[in-house]
Amino acid sequence: MWQFLKRVSLTQWIIVSMVIGGLVGWLYPDTADPGAFSGSDLRPLSTTFLRMIKAIVVPIIFGTLVVGIAGHGDDLKRVGRLALKSIIYFEIVTTIALFIGLGAVHITKPGVGVRLPEDPSAGQQLGQGRPTISSVLEHLVPQSFFEAAARNEVLQVVFFSILFAAALTQVKGRPKEAMVGFAEGLAETMFKFTGIVMKFAPIGIGAAIAVTVSHSGIGVLINLGKLVLTLYGALVVFVVVALVPAALIARVPIRGFLRHVKEPALIAFATTSSEAALPKAMENMEKFGVSRRIVAFVLPTGYSFNLDGTTLYLSLASIFVAQAAGVHLSLGEQLIMMLTLMLTSKGVAAVPRASLVILAGTLSSFNLPLTGVAVILGVDELMDMARTTVNLVGNCLATCVMGRWEGEFKPAGHAPAPALAAQAAS
Repeated sequence: MWQFLKRVSLTQWIIVSMVIGGLVGWLYPDTADPGAFSGSDLRPLSTTFLRMIKAIVVPIIFGTLVVGIAGHGDDLKRVGRLALKSIIYFEIVTTIALFIGLGAVHITKPGVGVRLPEDPSAGQQLGQGRPTISSVLEHLVPQSFFEAAARNEVLQVVFFSILFAAALTQVKGRPKEAMVGFAEGLAETMFKFTGIVMKFAPIGIGAAIAVTVSHSGIGVLINLGKLVLTLYGALVVFVVVALVPAALIARVPIRGFLRHVKEPALIAFATTSSEAALPKAMENMEKFGVSRRIVAFVLPTGYSFNLDGTTLYLSLASIFVAQAAGVHLSLGEQLIMMLTLMLTSKGVAAVPRASLVILAGTLSSFNLPLTGVAVILGVDELMDMARTTVNLVGNCLATCVMGRWEGEFKPAGHAPAPALAAQAAS
């Protein structure tokens, strides 16, 4: 029996724990009886796992970025080239996601027949915190690295780490060797730290699923099932129409990619947290053959600028509210709304319920009822699972595409692409 248990992979343990967690949440939902057990009682186990994962994020990003840039003699010009290529790729893919969401909501019309509640307080509260372009730019730069690290502000940590590494490239001799050695030791230690924490993953993920099912219930699928199914269907179409062609063009071995992305994707789905899957995703993409420099820059940056699942969801949800309110939007108004969503969804991944904040702000801008947010709140956790997973998979693929573009992606067992490598070098 012990030998059999040892042969069970981490992915298999996670799947088993998700099934058990779902059953516990369904059979023991929240109850009015204070002495009875409910799935929500497992929340501390889920929270403990998430806190351990979040403790990894800042040191692993700082260590890998500093080694990737300063350890190989990179300068700001080379980093700027990678940033420009990444932004171009991010914008192309997120634009496709927006229009797939727009098309899906017009085909299925999930908002038609939905009755909006009269109390708009939940939507108004979120709408008051909507981000602006200036606030996003100000949020990019940390006033203190330690404050950004304590708050797990990923984009601010990336900004500081890039400037720190660029400055370190101008330092000579033993001081540079000492700092690069420290960063390299930090990165390697945090990868080992991730391995230790992941042994707790089945327990933490099973508890997260139990809490979600206990809180939302199975009946929530019936109430707004059409909206949920539309989102899931649209995300599948997006993967087939956008991500698969991108993988084929960049000559990414799809089977190998799926093998390396399945564990972080399961973590993202179960916890609805991009941060929870980040350390394992970085480790697996590096194992897949993407250089540490590419992984350390593209993956954390994509978490703020390449939220494919979230942007698709936002386009779908905004038109859903318009349909539920009986408001007809012209094609021009819808295109302006898509542009607004594309801009305001950047750089706010660390905001709690960021997608709902952005949605509420967009609804206010186009005079749509904020009561629609209150309707979506009931099924947001179920939809968050899918969009967070697609965000994670899309960003992992982005590291492979950028690695191939830069000639720094050499998957094990596959020959490199000479044409793309030569093009990147030129």
